[in-house]
Amino acid sequence: MQLLNASGCLDALTAPDVAQSLDAFVTKTVTPEPRAGNPPVRIAETDHGMLNAIGLANPGRDAFLRDTLPQLRALGVPLWVSVGGFAAHEYAETCAQLEDVTIELNLSCPNVDEAPESAAEIVRACRNVTANPLYAKVSPHSWDMGETVRAVEAAGADGVSMVNTLRGVALDDRLSPKLARGAGGYSGPALKPVALAAVLAARRATALPIVGMGGVMNGRDVLELVACGATHVALGTVLFADPDAPSRIRAELDAELERLGFASADDACCAALGAVAKPVN
Repeated sequence: MQLLNASGCLDALTAPDVAQSLDAFVTKTVTPEPRAGNPPVRIAETDHGMLNAIGLANPGRDAFLRDTLPQLRALGVPLWVSVGGFAAHEYAETCAQLEDVTIELNLSCPNVDEAPESAAEIVRACRNVTANPLYAKVSPHSWDMGETVRAVEAAGADGVSMVNTLRGVALDDRLSPKLARGAGGYSGPALKPVALAAVLAARRATALPIVGMGGVMNGRDVLELVACGATHVALGTVLFADPDAPSRIRAELDAELERLGFASADDACCAALGAVAKPVN
């Protein structure tokens, strides 16, 4: 089991020691053209988490390949590059220029307009141009997560990442949205049950590797995602408040594994599946 960061939740060049404490670093989403992102206010705290409407702010593909990627490689951490776009061919054009990285296709950002093609069509376009490992990051809004996962697997995905944020709104004292855009992506502890349900449904539909994320605050949260079928786990909102979270969570995970009698996290993988009742027809 590897511990990663969720895309956009850690700047490795500003906090290299935190990035190096992970098993792999996932970049912010890269789009073909530079993006300034959404207007402020773009982040707001809620009672049980955080809303963000960053809008995929990034320097664009050319600057990322020329300037950012070489600096990230110098950190000596395995790299995952999050790739975004507004059409299948845009995703594919970026993937074709990446070498020696794992690619995570951001198919589910709630803060920008989505590509008109389906997730499977985007995966297929990218699979045709790259031999790099290809993960599809999917939305928690999918009604049938098993169907979604089977579709991206058939299109050539090597794994899936789940879940991205849920769309949410928070109001201030004057009953106006706290975010300038109105709605944003909701993350934090309250997202964990959604993430567990998505991972459980996905694991029942596929044998592909799964990166589970959503509401991870401690070692027990990691273990629960693994028990539902995740093979790797990503840390998100917790990294904004606790840069030491990777080492702390690893220690907590080890203690929880020992308490429950598991030799390793891998031994606990899918432990929850056997207790799930089959649906009544």
